[in-house]
Amino acid sequence: MNIKLIAHTQLSREFVSTLLNEFEGATDGQMVALSAIRTCYSHNKPSEIVELEGEKYFGSAAKDGEGGSEADRLIRHIMRSGHLSTTEHINFTFTIEGVSRSLLAQLTRHRHFSFSVQSQRYVKLESGSKSGGVDYTKPETINEREIPDYQYYDEGWNNYQAQEVYESFMREVQRTYDKLRKAGVPAEDARYILPNAATCNLVLTGNLRSILEFYGKRASKQAQWEIRELAEHMKAAVIEVEPWTSSFFQVK
Repeated sequence: MNIKLIAHTQLSREFVSTLLNEFEGATDGQMVALSAIRTCYSHNKPSEIVELEGEKYFGSAAKDGEGGSEADRLIRHIMRSGHLSTTEHINFTFTIEGVSRSLLAQLTRHRHFSFSVQSQRYVKLESGSKSGGVDYTKPETINEREIPDYQYYDEGWNNYQAQEVYESFMREVQRTYDKLRKAGVPAEDARYILPNAATCNLVLTGNLRSILEFYGKRASKQAQWEIRELAEHMKAAVIEVEPWTSSFFQVK
């Protein structure tokens, strides 16, 4: 699994050019959040909120005693009150590589994510193709486990390794896929034999609210290991560019 944040919400050059003040420590995401939050409660125009109210919020210590600036306090208040639509204006785009179709199925259960997924119809998966064949994910629980009294193709092998059973099946999947393709079966039909373990690549975009909700459900111990790993990678990437979000990543 390889996860990279390739884009996130940034202030436009036009908007930055209108700002007469600089607010040390404030991120672009925070300024977008402040604009959205205060638009709901302020008589000022949305385009003027950062300039007119920025010093009050970014230049003053938080009055709730929980650290940070008044902007941090305001965002904490909004998050706790459930006014989460104001966090939907902050977006993050990730490249996600080498994850299983099983994980992809779980991802699509989450709303407000946008996906662009590598196609098994147009990307050929023959052994000699540019893709190098069918790649797959192998759970750690498969490794070094024995199957008691396992009769492997009537050869009488006992305590056969689960890892070899798994990999043997995947080799057979590749051989069968290759045979179907050589027989003239289109890739869009040959792909029907591919298992959930087959890997894929995708681009995913989500807003802050959807990412926090995803993390809350998928970082828990009850979630499967692969999607837990993805949730932690996404969290780390978001916090790196928007550190103020760290306290909002909570497991439900």
